[in-house]
Amino acid sequence: MVLIKFFLLFSLMTFTFSCAKVSYLWNQGLGQLTLFRKGVKNEVLLQRNDIPEEVKSKIRKIEELKKHFYKYWTMEPTGIYSETTLLGRDAVTYLVIASPFDTIKARENCFPFMGCFPYLGFFSEEQAKSHQLELEEGPWVTYRRPVYAYSTLGYFEDNILSSFFHYDEFGLTELIFHELFHTLFFIDDEVDLNESLANFFAREMALEFYLWSPKQKASKEAREDKLNALNELIVDKAKVLQDNYKKKAFNEKKVANAYLNFFLENEFKPAIAKKCQKLELKTCYPLKREWNNASFAAFLTYEKEGAKIKELFTHVGQDLKGFFHYIKAQYETYEEEDPEGSFTKFLMRPLVI
Repeated sequence: MVLIKFFLLFSLMTFTFSCAKVSYLWNQGLGQLTLFRKGVKNEVLLQRNDIPEEVKSKIRKIEELKKHFYKYWTMEPTGIYSETTLLGRDAVTYLVIASPFDTIKARENCFPFMGCFPYLGFFSEEQAKSHQLELEEGPWVTYRRPVYAYSTLGYFEDNILSSFFHYDEFGLTELIFHELFHTLFFIDDEVDLNESLANFFAREMALEFYLWSPKQKASKEAREDKLNALNELIVDKAKVLQDNYKKKAFNEKKVANAYLNFFLENEFKPAIAKKCQKLELKTCYPLKREWNNASFAAFLTYEKEGAKIKELFTHVGQDLKGFFHYIKAQYETYEEEDPEGSFTKFLMRPLVI
């Protein structure tokens, strides 16, 4: 069934895409098929003596999380995560994000039938590096990062990937709920909103899932609040950098890069270090990360709407399930009233009225 779906999609694509995109999609399709072909049914892996108990424990945990997710949303379980693919490497794919040298805006990659995405993913790290170098020869600044999980958004029944095991228990719980949420609700061409919604619902569901004592839950929420405060500062500083780019109107990539380095060393990093110290964070993760226009754009994809969604959740005043049904109802209204507009703006309008 997977093979039939893939070749039907590919046959349609060859009539509508450029040669470069056909080549890219063909390689991606083959990579995806390899993941499926190497998949082994969970019940088989769990019976094998050569599989470490730590791996078996993670598989059982994911099955438990999947069961909880579908029960929580009163849906019939699908075949997703019924098989496991052992990759033999840490990451499953590698994302390449590009942004112009004089602005923070992810380069969009658009595909008929599937919409637009602010990145390209590669199963081969060498192909990702090659694409990155090609972009760097032009007016683009790039950022490459490993990816440990992704969703095919219901096009296929995804496998558990051994790269999932990179996460600790709570991180794995958020990950599974995040990816499953994409199969529950996904809006074409609104990547920022999709990722922010999945982050929000995954985090809230994970906090509900673990029956911690009030003290444990308060401690976890306090840490989440600290990280959110730190992330909000990164968003604010990205906006400052963006405004400065507009004011200075750089014409040369070399000059813009020099200014970026000046901004990072003299404004961004000192502000981040001060914030981490104030929040009493033992690990100040932004200081260990590579920052440029592309990595800022990638960060904004996942964090840009996060604070607004939390504010909207408070504004709506319902529990998590009620909030989800509110979002679905708003989307139905949006499709009737303004299907050509932005659903993000439509959804957030109570916050600006």
